[in-house]
Amino acid sequence: VREVSNQEFREFANSHLSCGFGGLNLEIDHHPVVNVTWEDAARYCNWLSEKAGLPPVYVARAGTLMPRSPMPSGYRLPTEAEWAWAARYPDSATAQKYPWGNSLPAPHESGNYGDQSAEGVLKGAVPGYRDGYPATAPVGSFQANTLGLYNLGGNVSEWVQDVYAFTPTAPGSVERDPTGPQSGPNHVIRGASWMDTAATELRLSYRDYGNSARPDLGFRIARSAR
Repeated sequence: VREVSNQEFREFANSHLSCGFGGLNLEIDHHPVVNVTWEDAARYCNWLSEKAGLPPVYVARAGTLMPRSPMPSGYRLPTEAEWAWAARYPDSATAQKYPWGNSLPAPHESGNYGDQSAEGVLKGAVPGYRDGYPATAPVGSFQANTLGLYNLGGNVSEWVQDVYAFTPTAPGSVERDPTGPQSGPNHVIRGASWMDTAATELRLSYRDYGNSARPDLGFRIARSAR
């Protein structure tokens, strides 16, 4: 229901440093872990699975980690489709534009975005907005959505399981439980972060991608319901 914290990740990798950015501290135990790669997140999921006696989801192939198919019942990253449904369709009917609703401006304390307290570091800010945190906030902060999930928008952007691709669905067709391509250089990143200030980035439909760690990028875990 929330992002993985520094303290939780350090139980797996005790030498990990989330470091800082522009003089802001990103190392606080109960704040989300950042500066992790997609493979760091996948290895953490496998470690959790092994601790719980569950089959690990990710396996080494061709010099990288990939999810097994069919996916075992262990811990993993959410697929992009799972993330999007959990974030955008809290009532399973109408797609929500922003984490707080469908219109701007963002209401007071609706999430941890690039607010005016971080303007000097970010060289910009969400106009007129303050959330009380110039960098990351404690995991589980702010209001959960109707499914009880915290910070699907704001705090840190999140790695999801899918390899990134731009593949529009053909008109009139429906994809069921898509999981993305089998391989590629980048993975999908979803959700706004404490560094995001533009309306486009704050939308729940915004898709990013990458292959390296960032000071505003973390992850959350999932398991298949079986």
